[in-house]
Amino acid sequence: MIQALTVPIRVSDVTGQKVVDVKDVPSDATIGELLEGLLPRMNMPRNDNGGRALTYQARLDRDGRHLHSNEVVGDTLMPNDRLVLQPEINAGAA
Repeated sequence: MIQALTVPIRVSDVTGQKVVDVKDVPSDATIGELLEGLLPRMNMPRNDNGGRALTYQARLDRDGRHLHSNEVVGDTLMPNDRLVLQPEINAGAA
């Protein structure tokens, strides 16, 4: 079987207000690398209201699970998958 070099996906923020179609995600990229490229493209905030740095997770709608930053796109995503980006919440963090 020939592996595709890129994977097309749809990505939204948790509210569904910001949606982008990405047609050329490299299959050898990690989910962490994908997130780093998506955040500025989607104009997602890098800091919360208190100025603390935000980290984001990607949830794969098809499986209903959060993806790990070290997972490889070609091993994890299928064409036309939908990801939802959401900030990581650390309750009680100082």
